[in-house]
Amino acid sequence: MDSINIIQVTNLTKQFNGFTAVDNISFAVEQGEVFAFLGPNGAGKTTTIKMLTTLLRPTSGEMRLNGFNPLSEQDEVRRSFGIVFQDPSLDDNLTAMENMEFHGVLYKVPKETRRTRIEQLLKLVDLWDRRGDLVKQFSGGMKRRLEIARGLLHHPKLFFLDEPTLGLDPQTRNHIWGYIKDLNKQEGITVFFTTHYMEEAERMADRIAIIDHGKIIIAGTSEALKQQTKTTSLEEAFLALTGSTIRKEEASSTDRMRMVRRMWTRR
Repeated sequence: MDSINIIQVTNLTKQFNGFTAVDNISFAVEQGEVFAFLGPNGAGKTTTIKMLTTLLRPTSGEMRLNGFNPLSEQDEVRRSFGIVFQDPSLDDNLTAMENMEFHGVLYKVPKETRRTRIEQLLKLVDLWDRRGDLVKQFSGGMKRRLEIARGLLHHPKLFFLDEPTLGLDPQTRNHIWGYIKDLNKQEGITVFFTTHYMEEAERMADRIAIIDHGKIIIAGTSEALKQQTKTTSLEEAFLALTGSTIRKEEASSTDRMRMVRRMWTRR
């Protein structure tokens, strides 16, 4: 049986005032795959995700997400994916249940289906007993688990995770990836994630693409990347391919929060 690409990117380019942030990249992600998109700060990861998720128009190139065009079929594309941003995007003054309900209403999930799905997901991430608590009382790990549950509420085919375990302790990181892997297996959801934890990508991803200076420089399994660079770990392979120079941030926290607000106000 032939594989189906849920993401197809062809010759995608994005320029800002003469600066090329994404430079003629092409790649595909198969349906049901766990795909890691890695790169140093400023490499073009966030810009690529913004284009795929309808938040930024490309300068040139073509994209398809779940068969839809992010430029001309935005509503269909947005219904196809869930997303967890690097920076928090929950309303701290609402309860966990209210955050989930609000998301379900935005996505027009029917009320009966919504309530059942919310209970299922909050139990999955061990937050059902805390559903009536204000989010501002939650720890960082609890907030991240709630964001994951919220992003899955509308049964997306594709789940974007932008550094989902940043700053979390190893135990919480392992639990979060356990939830994600279970969903990947049980519901066939495709996972597209970025991370700076190389061991996380090596352990979780079916395939990896590394982008640097706006270009994809290599793609393949972790083992293939290590073989091509003659290294013994993904971290060593990553450094061999991208160097050890410290990079500037690709996007500030303010930029990312503006992206979140734009996404919600367009609904």
